[in-house]
Amino acid sequence: MTRHDPFTQEIIKNALVAVGDEMFLAMAKTSMSPIIYEALDYSVGITNARGDLIAQGNGTTVFLGMIDSLVRDILEKFAGDIHQDDVFISNDPYKGGGTHLCDVAIVKPIFVAGELVAFAMNKAHWVDVGGMAAGSFTTDATEIFQEGLQIPTVKIMERGKPVGGILEILQSNIRLPKDSMGDFWAGMAANKVAEVRIVELFDRYGAASMHQAMDDLLDYGEAMIAAELKRLPQGTFYAEDWIDDDGITDQPLKVCVRIDITEDKFKVDFTGSAPQTAGPINNSRTGLVSAVRTIFKALTNPGIAANGGCFRAIEVVCPDRTLFTAERPAPVSTYWETMLYAQDLIWKALAEHLPDRLTAGHVLSVCAIVFSGPHPKTKAPTILVGPLVGGWGAMQDRDGLNGQFSVADGETYNFPVEVTEAKYGVHVRSYAFHDDDGGAGRFRGGKGVALEYEIPNDGWVFTGSFGRFKFPPWGAAGGQQGSSNYAEILRQGQRSDPPERLGKPARVPLAKGDVVRMVTATGGGWGDPKLRAREAIEADLRDGFVTPDQAARDYGHST
Repeated sequence: MTRHDPFTQEIIKNALVAVGDEMFLAMAKTSMSPIIYEALDYSVGITNARGDLIAQGNGTTVFLGMIDSLVRDILEKFAGDIHQDDVFISNDPYKGGGTHLCDVAIVKPIFVAGELVAFAMNKAHWVDVGGMAAGSFTTDATEIFQEGLQIPTVKIMERGKPVGGILEILQSNIRLPKDSMGDFWAGMAANKVAEVRIVELFDRYGAASMHQAMDDLLDYGEAMIAAELKRLPQGTFYAEDWIDDDGITDQPLKVCVRIDITEDKFKVDFTGSAPQTAGPINNSRTGLVSAVRTIFKALTNPGIAANGGCFRAIEVVCPDRTLFTAERPAPVSTYWETMLYAQDLIWKALAEHLPDRLTAGHVLSVCAIVFSGPHPKTKAPTILVGPLVGGWGAMQDRDGLNGQFSVADGETYNFPVEVTEAKYGVHVRSYAFHDDDGGAGRFRGGKGVALEYEIPNDGWVFTGSFGRFKFPPWGAAGGQQGSSNYAEILRQGQRSDPPERLGKPARVPLAKGDVVRMVTATGGGWGDPKLRAREAIEADLRDGFVTPDQAARDYGHST
C-alpha cells in the first residue's frame, strides 16, 4: 500500500475503530459487577506507540482524556523497560489518567516482530478498593488516604508473569475481591482482544501501512474538527456558577471560565475558580482536560469516532491547586461534582450562541449512590454502587429529554429492577418521574425521576452525592431554572414533616423498613413560559409532569 491508496487506508482506519468496539463488548461480557456489565461504567481504547489516542469505546464519556494521558505517563516512567506481555495498572488520581481511586486502569503494550506498535487500555469503575467507606467513596472524606488503596502506575505483569505480591495486595484491600478481581480479569481479556486484532492488522497490511494509517486517522480527526471549529461563533465568552459545597462545610464555591474561540483555536481559561478544598469534590488536571474534550467534541463534530487528532485545537489554562486541578493529598472520591462544572460552564457560556446544538442546563451530577449491608437471604456483605438518571435542558425548538444520564456518563444504563432486587436484596418501592417545581419555559426542561429503595434488614448504610442540590440547572432565553437533586430518608417508610432533604449524605445508618427516596433534577427551560403552546401544557398535565397549580402559576393556564 502507498499513501495514494485511500481505499485500503479507509479500511484500516475503520478496522482500528472497530477494535475499540470489540474491546468494549468483550469487557461487558466478561465482567463480574453490574456497575460494568449493566451500567457500562468503563471505557476502552487503543493508542499508537507514542500514546496518541487512535480509537476509544465509551461507556462513560468522562474518560475521554484519560487513556492517552496514562499511556504517556507509562512511556515517561518506564522508558526502555516496556516489554512483550507486560501489563500496567494504575488508579492514581493525580498522575496520568486519574479520576478517583475506584477507576482502575489496565494497560497492555502491543508488539509486532519485536517492535512496540500500540497500547490497549481499559479504565473501569471497581465496586470497592478499600478505604473508610464501603464502595470507596464518601462525601465527608478529608484526605485521599481515607478513600482506598492507591495504586501508582506499576507493572502488574512482567513478560507475562505476575509481579510478586501485587495481586495479593489488591485482593487484601478490597471488600468484595471476587467482584473486583473478576473485573480485573475482564479488563485483561479486553486488552488481549485488542492485541490479537492489532497484530492481525499488522500481519495483513504491513508495519509501514499501519503506521501511516494511524497517522492519517489522527489527521482526519483534526481536519474534521477544524472544519466545524470555523463555524463556531468567534470571540470571547464568559460564564460563572457556584458549586453547592465540598461536603465538609456549607460554603458555596465559585467556578468560572473564559473562552476564546478563533478559526483554529479553542482556548478555555478557568483562572479565578476556587482553590482545592477539604472535601472530596476535588478534580485532577487530567479530569479537567477530559471535561473540555467532551464538550468540545459535542460542539464541533460528535458524529466521528474520537481520536487524539480531534483535540489538537484545544488549549486548557488553569492554575495549579484549584478545584479543577487538585494535588495530593486532596480527597477526590466525588470528583465528578466539580469536573462536570467544567463542561457545564462552557455549555452555559455558549448555549444561547449555539441554540441548535446546546440545551439549557441539565441534571449535571452523576447522583452516585452507595448502599451497603448484609443481603437478606445470604447474609453476605453487599455493595450497591450506581448512577441515577435525571432531566436534560430544553432547546430552542423542543422540550428537554426525560430521565437521561448526566453528560459524564454517556452511554451508561440503569440497573434493571430485577437485577437490583436479586443481586442486592433491596426492594424497589417505586421508580417514576416526579412533579417537583422547575424547568418551565416555552419548551420545558426534561423531567427527573424519584427512585425509592426499601431496606430489607438492619445494618445498612447509605451514601450519596447529589450535586446541584442548592443551585438547580440553569434556564436559557427566559426559561426558568430546573429543580434540584436530593435524597430523603423515610424512616419506616414515613416522610417527616417537613421532609429533610440531603445533598451529600455520608454513611447514614438504615434499619429494616426504612426507605431512601432519591430525586434527580428537572432540566432548565428554554424561552418565555407564557409562550408555551396550550396543547403542550395539557399534555404535561395528562402525563403528570406538572400539577394544575404549577400550570396556572408558570404558564397562566387555567382548566
